[in-house]
Amino acid sequence: MGMTGTIRIIGIDPGLRRTGWGIIETLGNSLKFVASGTVTSDGDLDLASRLCQLHDGLAEVVHAYQPDEAAVEQTFVNKDAVATLKLGQARGVVMLVPARAGLPVAEYAPNAVKKSVIGVGHGEKQQIHMMLKILMPKAEFKGNDAADALAIAICHAHNRGGQRMRAALAG
Repeated sequence: MGMTGTIRIIGIDPGLRRTGWGIIETLGNSLKFVASGTVTSDGDLDLASRLCQLHDGLAEVVHAYQPDEAAVEQTFVNKDAVATLKLGQARGVVMLVPARAGLPVAEYAPNAVKKSVIGVGHGEKQQIHMMLKILMPKAEFKGNDAADALAIAICHAHNRGGQRMRAALAG
């Protein structure tokens, strides 16, 4: 692939109920929508079974679309420690899937994603949806999870060169 070829990126918005995914291709400064969707888990099942559902669903997506790189949104800590822990476990599964497929996995804070897509670190979901349509007119996404995942992929497309340089300098 190299720096001159098209790079396929999967952005992942982790969640225990719904994990959004979005796949784009980037060539230079151009962005192209490939696909997006949501992997869900059954809330009636135990935690381990739900994590398996997320793993298997996301593994199918990675296998079907063969991305070159992955980007995952970092988890924010909320007041509910149990919910935060469950989200962290879902996030671990979500990071494991592309890593097991041999992909480099980058992480981005929610504010960095928003700043990359809409220009400011704090913004509404509708602003993200609107900018996705401007940046990639053919983009299709159902719901906030898939839209957020596409935004994460775009954030990575904008930041991946600098990240590779920092990694090389770190040795």
